[in-house]
Amino acid sequence: MRRTERYAAKGGANSLWHIYKTVSFFKVAKNFAVIQVSRYTPFIPVKNFLFRFFLKMDIGEKASFALMVMPDVMFPERIKVGENSIIGFNTTILAHEYLIDEYRIGDVVIGKNVLIGANSTILPGIEIGDGAIISAATLVNCDIPPGVFAGGNPVKIIFTKEQMEERLASSRVGLTPFK
Repeated sequence: MRRTERYAAKGGANSLWHIYKTVSFFKVAKNFAVIQVSRYTPFIPVKNFLFRFFLKMDIGEKASFALMVMPDVMFPERIKVGENSIIGFNTTILAHEYLIDEYRIGDVVIGKNVLIGANSTILPGIEIGDGAIISAATLVNCDIPPGVFAGGNPVKIIFTKEQMEERLASSRVGLTPFK
C-alpha cells in the first residue's frame, strides 16, 4: 500500500478543479520554471543545485538526473533521492495525484545507488530501496525492496536481491575498473 495523505474534493467538482486551494499558484509557477530549466540543462551539478535550492528536494551527493526528468511540480519538497543514484531520461516522479473525489500527497524516497531506467513513472508514497534497479518504461506503483531488479507496467520484481548478486558476481569476471 502506498503511503499517501488523502483529502476529499469539495464543492461538487473534481480535485484538480480546486488546485490552487491546495497549493499556491506562485509556488507552482516558480517550480515549473525551475523544472523546465533543469530538464534541458546538461550539467548535473547545476540540476542538483536547482533542485536543492529552489525546490527544496533532498538530493544525495553524486545523484544524477538525466535530461528531461520531471520531478513533481506541486510538491517537489516531498522527493528524496539518495547518493549516487541515477534517474533516467524522461522519468516522472510524482508526489501528488489529483483524482475525481480526492487528491493524495505522499513522500517519494529513492535510496542510494538506485538506477531508474528511462521513461519510468514513480507514483506518490513509494519507497525504492538501496541498490534497486528499475527497468525503462516502468510504472512504479508499489514499494521496491533493496537490491532487486524490477520492471513493467505495473512493476513486478524480475530478479531478487540474491539473484542479482549472483548475476553481478558472474558478470564481473575480467572487468577492469575506471581509472
